[in-house]
Amino acid sequence: MTTDAKPRLSMIMLGTADPDRSAAFYADTLGFALRSRFEEFAFLDAGGVMLGLSGDLMRTRPRTGAEPVEVVIAVESVTRSFDALRRKGVDFLREPRVVDGTNYAATFEDPDGHLLSLFGPR
Repeated sequence: MTTDAKPRLSMIMLGTADPDRSAAFYADTLGFALRSRFEEFAFLDAGGVMLGLSGDLMRTRPRTGAEPVEVVIAVESVTRSFDALRRKGVDFLREPRVVDGTNYAATFEDPDGHLLSLFGPR
């Protein structure tokens, strides 16, 4: 890294057993814009950070159990987003709950078992 610029997070890459299935989940179910899709990769616009889905990553670094990673998705209303995703068939591990006084969170998994949370005002 250079000394004149601060590092910044540009992408989160998640391993996936089925890039097509995961790309459809993140684009169609969650509403992230699919930017490119080729071979074993899909890239989605996650609002300032690119979300990458990689079949290659899943094969080269197989999951060994529950990973201590959670991808947090900022939303305008946790309860409205929760309701909309439930209507699309998303099963939640934890329903909306207060996490820091004014912000709520609701937790679910993607098709590969990656932990995701909605976060924001009720």
